[in-house]
Amino acid sequence: MLSDNIRRQFPVFAEPVNKNLAFLDNAASTQKPAAVLEAIDRCYRTSYANVHRGIYRLSEAATTAYENARVITARFLQARQLEEIIFTRNATEALNLVAQTYSQRLKPGDEVLLSQLEHHANLVPWQQMGKRYGFTVRFLPLTPDGRLDLDKLDEYLTTKTKVVALSAMSNVLGTVTELKVIIPRARALGALVVVDAAQMASHRPLDVQTLDCDFLAFSGHKVFGPSGVGVLYGKRARLEDLPPFQYGGSMINEVQWDDSTWADIPAKFEAGTPAIAEVIGLGAALEFVMSLGWQDYMTYEDELTRYALPKLLAVTGLHLLGPSTPQNRGPVFAFTIAGVHPHDLSSVLDDLNIAVRSGHHCAQPLHRLYNISATTRASATIYNSKEDFDRLIEGIEKAKRLFS
Repeated sequence: MLSDNIRRQFPVFAEPVNKNLAFLDNAASTQKPAAVLEAIDRCYRTSYANVHRGIYRLSEAATTAYENARVITARFLQARQLEEIIFTRNATEALNLVAQTYSQRLKPGDEVLLSQLEHHANLVPWQQMGKRYGFTVRFLPLTPDGRLDLDKLDEYLTTKTKVVALSAMSNVLGTVTELKVIIPRARALGALVVVDAAQMASHRPLDVQTLDCDFLAFSGHKVFGPSGVGVLYGKRARLEDLPPFQYGGSMINEVQWDDSTWADIPAKFEAGTPAIAEVIGLGAALEFVMSLGWQDYMTYEDELTRYALPKLLAVTGLHLLGPSTPQNRGPVFAFTIAGVHPHDLSSVLDDLNIAVRSGHHCAQPLHRLYNISATTRASATIYNSKEDFDRLIEGIEKAKRLFS
């Protein structure tokens, strides 16, 4: 099991203003361990310079630290080659990179398959590219308990399907999707496979070689790293085949007055000065996660999920979205309370030093599917405890009394 001192490694919880803070908004963003803060601080204090350019000590030190983060990220994802790791601003930019460049080869009659549980970051880019290039976007439906309806997969995954782009884990329902079932089926039809792992990256290990996906994206800030940095993994052949996403410095090979040629990957997709300290911080975050041991990590989160689910389901008037059993489910719980608006509930909980999220969580179509405009979402990670959920339940009951 994970040590009880995990929470102590996150300085935010030691601040007097955050005493007894139950931070349950981890699906939106996670807190940062001291190792990440120290790596960023060390970069700025001792070895900051632009990377890949200067032939002097500081630049070489910064470049070494920056590229070491690529080594760490490749290990985190089990990527075959370092060049398959592209640093972006976040998962949203990574998914836009794939959608906007690959869509240029799609045409009317082609189809892109998403699912009904997608985050806007994986929905809107394909939606808008479909409008531009004339292809059709389809959505694999959900079962009543919030899982992908695999019985309908043959109806939606056809010879017309050129791209399958799916979330590995829902940021609303907590559903872990059956990628190991779907990806081989997509492969057999020759479809490109894109995985949005923004939620999954901080909950379960990712092995891109075993998954056999073409692309996979995640954000640093959701996996204990800084904001402003994300990752796009792509198979080397796929990345080399795509046109650049942005143009400018660093991504060029040669520039003439009338034409340009492009650098090899990964530089081709890392135009301009990158988020140097943030990438270094991301490397420290991924090292931190891997140092904990995935088996202990998952066992701890599974215990939290198994503890929280029945507690929430027992609350009178609470309607939980998504699976009501812990199998293939992460510690993300979106719900409504009869007679209490999600924003009001969040405000009451904040007064009790409990941080949750209210709204549509960048998944408006999914909420419309359930005929609701907003939910309250509590999401946990390794620094949370069963006591956090006990306090959450107490806070919900208090809100029910206030608004009854």
